[in-house]
Amino acid sequence: MDRHTVYSIITNFMQTREEELKGLGADFTFGFIQVMDGEKDPRNLLVAFRIVHDLISRDYSLGPFVEELFEVTSCYFPIDFTPPPNDPHGIQREDLILSLRAVLASTPRFAEFLLPLLIEKVDSEILSAKLDSLQTLNACCAVYGQKELKDFLPSLWASIRREVFQTASERVEADGLAALHSLTACLSRSVLRADAEDFLDSFLSNILQDCRHHLCEPDMKLVWPSAKLLQAAAGASARACDHITSNVLPLLLEQFHKHSQSNQRRTILEMILGFLKLHQKWSYEDKDERPLNGFKDQLCSLVFMALTDPSTQLQLVGIRTLAVLGAQPDLLSSGDLELAVGHLYRLSFLEEDSQSCRVAALEASGALAALYPVAFSSHLVPKLAEELRRGELDLTRGDEPTKCSRRLRCLQALSAASAHPSIVKETLPLLLQHLCQMNKGNMVAGTSEVIAVCQSLQQVAEKCQRDRESCWYFHQTALPCLLALAVQASMPEKEHSVLRKVLLEDEVLAAMVSVIGTATTHLSPDLAAQSVARIVPLFLDGNISFLPENSFPCRFQPFQDGSSGQRRLVALLMAFVCSLPRNVEIPQLNQLMRELVELSCCPSCPSSSTAAAKCFAGLLNKLPSGQQLDGFLQLAVDRVEAGLSPGPCRSQAFTLLLWVTKALVLRYHPLSSCLTDRLMGLLSDPELGPAAADGFSLLMSDCTDVLTRAGHAEVRIMFRQRFFTDNVPALVQGFHAASQDVKPNYLKGLSHVLNRLPKPVLLPELPTLLSLLLEALSCSDCVVQLSTLSCLQPLLLEAPQVMSLHVDTLVTKFLNLSSSPSMAVRIAALQCMHALTRLPTPVLLPYKPQVIRALAKPLDDKKRLVRKEAVSARGEWFLLGSPGS
Repeated sequence: MDRHTVYSIITNFMQTREEELKGLGADFTFGFIQVMDGEKDPRNLLVAFRIVHDLISRDYSLGPFVEELFEVTSCYFPIDFTPPPNDPHGIQREDLILSLRAVLASTPRFAEFLLPLLIEKVDSEILSAKLDSLQTLNACCAVYGQKELKDFLPSLWASIRREVFQTASERVEADGLAALHSLTACLSRSVLRADAEDFLDSFLSNILQDCRHHLCEPDMKLVWPSAKLLQAAAGASARACDHITSNVLPLLLEQFHKHSQSNQRRTILEMILGFLKLHQKWSYEDKDERPLNGFKDQLCSLVFMALTDPSTQLQLVGIRTLAVLGAQPDLLSSGDLELAVGHLYRLSFLEEDSQSCRVAALEASGALAALYPVAFSSHLVPKLAEELRRGELDLTRGDEPTKCSRRLRCLQALSAASAHPSIVKETLPLLLQHLCQMNKGNMVAGTSEVIAVCQSLQQVAEKCQRDRESCWYFHQTALPCLLALAVQASMPEKEHSVLRKVLLEDEVLAAMVSVIGTATTHLSPDLAAQSVARIVPLFLDGNISFLPENSFPCRFQPFQDGSSGQRRLVALLMAFVCSLPRNVEIPQLNQLMRELVELSCCPSCPSSSTAAAKCFAGLLNKLPSGQQLDGFLQLAVDRVEAGLSPGPCRSQAFTLLLWVTKALVLRYHPLSSCLTDRLMGLLSDPELGPAAADGFSLLMSDCTDVLTRAGHAEVRIMFRQRFFTDNVPALVQGFHAASQDVKPNYLKGLSHVLNRLPKPVLLPELPTLLSLLLEALSCSDCVVQLSTLSCLQPLLLEAPQVMSLHVDTLVTKFLNLSSSPSMAVRIAALQCMHALTRLPTPVLLPYKPQVIRALAKPLDDKKRLVRKEAVSARGEWFLLGSPGS
């Protein structure tokens, strides 16, 4: 403690009396060296290291004592310190390592002493010493120059090469490669005199000499370590990249043609791909300076050979290489592009056993289409349009599974290629026309077909979000078409087409909701205002003037005694208005909110009443505080209270209560606590109790269609933490006071809240809540069991000390649930048994024989996933307490 006081006084003087201290010259440095010499206490060392760093960085005079200053600090390298148990000071080994490293890497004047020490420690057999030395070398390269490194380059390279070639540790390999990268970068940025030796070229030549011959042996062990070393050096600077690539690429191109086996060619092509990616880091103003230009014909030829190879793995590497080649300017000629587009078209229609290639081909199409829109418009889009027309003919003749899958792949290819505004103007009409064609004639279009078109439309909408003009084009083109088809489908006609029936199915409406929501979220306020002025009157007044082909047999009035088909389309209105920016004024808002509240409590069509409740909640969440918001809230509360009275619409009124509560919880509205209390009161309701318990899951989870941040909803940070603080005590109190038949509802609600709570918030409350969680495991409700197990599993890893106090109960309950009728519960219970092994071994050892016997039963479970978890858990229990485990 006395020494710590002295260090503190010195630190204070350095902060307040720097001029006087510097006036002492090198005597001050020598004096401090004597003070620090022999220090062992880690608390004092942290302060001493900081003082030494300040001595160097603030330019105090070191005089003739540079070596002594180095010796007094480097004697601690590498740090070998293990903090004692329950250390009150909290000093970790990593703290000392980083402090000492900052000192050693603070000045080039230490180089002549430090570099031999680092080489010695890298060559040792101690893993931690290797890692610390390589990381310290990496840090030193940021301040060293060519002068400090030149005498040690051969030894440094030899040590790094050996560690990458021979090490069994991935961490040592990674740190070795990082050190080589830093060494090369240091040599690259050094300023060379005209008469000075070029150490970068000679250093790279040594690397090439030791590595390039291994690249000729693609089946041998050292091929990848050699490639990694070369790529680590090449990635350090444009000059290093040019030097290595110009030497390596001709060799690899030759080796590709020399070897005929697909696996050998794949290895070589993967190495080529690594070097090509490095060139993307550097820009060249002069086209003739680009080093890859001289190889572009050979590279393109090689890639096209890979794309036509029977090996799926080689094709996959070929696709990735094509995408990287295309990203380099001027490497693909117009002829190469045409060939590339043809290959991507073919690969996009591969069978299921080549799905990875097909997915890669679609990704490459998107990447290249953004760079070469003309080539894709000219060569790919016409082929896909023809493919789609053939698919429409197949639909009229009756479908076959193979033709259906090919048609779906065509839709995916169209959406993947829609990566440029000019292409979107060609692909979007094709997708919409395909959807309209299915609404005519005798086409047999199933649900999956329509959903596939909607998924493709959504992907195009996502790509259009990057560009304001494209976003508006998609919105004003796609939305009227989709709404027109949906309105047509909702009309009562004598003869419905197959599509019209399909369009009103819940799954298809959900897919259309995603398209409309995605197309609306990124609209600018002025464009959104134009759109809302047309779409809201469509639903409130039946104004269909903006819809294409708007000749319908009757009026569209989803709110005014409309048919169930028309009411179902309120989901599309929800998708639109709940995705608008908050500052967009919605016309006829008062009428719209009243209509939504009435429809939300209508018992005749549950899906439309839920959509209306969600739409009302989404709009409520965005309204600014004030009289209008208060009026809408009162309207909703009155309707909920009336609906919750015994009658036919209790379920719908509860749904409205749930969504309004969520809308207010997200924005911290004062009324949210009153509505949450009303929801808790329903936990004891014989009819609505289970639904109320599940409602807590909705309140705590993220939605995908409404009340989302992407849809501009007001979502306050840490709303879950606040909900937990405000409501969990009441849930616990209600559980203790409830009758036995409704206790499971409280447990289910509690487990939903805890399961979605950030673990750092839950851990401090764990001791008081754990008994309730354990009781929840005895509940007969599978949902409660599963939710509780999902909550307990991470806690076993993050709070082992608390969980150890209940190990007897945990083992018993987990083993019982491993025989549950529910497969999901069995899997979760076995995962918890696995996680139990992270508790302190002495606590678990008494249970080891019992657990191993009990886990033999799920090894014969009829479900493969259960057997897999049983094998994993039982294996960990077998190893419990064994040496090295």
